[in-house]
Amino acid sequence: MALDVGDKAPDFDLPTDGGGSVKLSDLKGKPVVIYFYPKDMTPGCTTESCEFRDAEPDFSAVNAQIIGISKDSANSHDKFKAKHDLNFILASDENSTTCEDYGTWTEKSMYGKKFMGIERSTFVIDGDGVIRNVWRKVKVKNHVAEVLAAVKAL
Repeated sequence: MALDVGDKAPDFDLPTDGGGSVKLSDLKGKPVVIYFYPKDMTPGCTTESCEFRDAEPDFSAVNAQIIGISKDSANSHDKFKAKHDLNFILASDENSTTCEDYGTWTEKSMYGKKFMGIERSTFVIDGDGVIRNVWRKVKVKNHVAEVLAAVKAL
């Protein structure tokens, strides 16, 4: 299922770093940035997460919540957050349900081998739970600045 601009964002309730949980519907009334990334501690994911970290004060200034989602465990997220001083929620989707709901669990190919994995994607959801922006197959460079501009335009 491919979600697009104007669609209602699927709700989720996922475990997070720090032993918590996050439910999208509990964040109603504020913009939410959800970025799906393949794996903690890998180069591209670390770069993307650190760029969101560095821009987090700008997102907070417009009352936006950032949530990173991968299949890594909450324990893995704890280590990733601590190592890189990440200042936003990392949610664990170990069974891929939320990734599938958002259309980010896709067939990938590397060195001629096909496998299932998370397609690096970002969604901006408005305070009413409607998807306002979608980026798929994200290239990390300049991505966070584009997302921040989209949130500011809401």
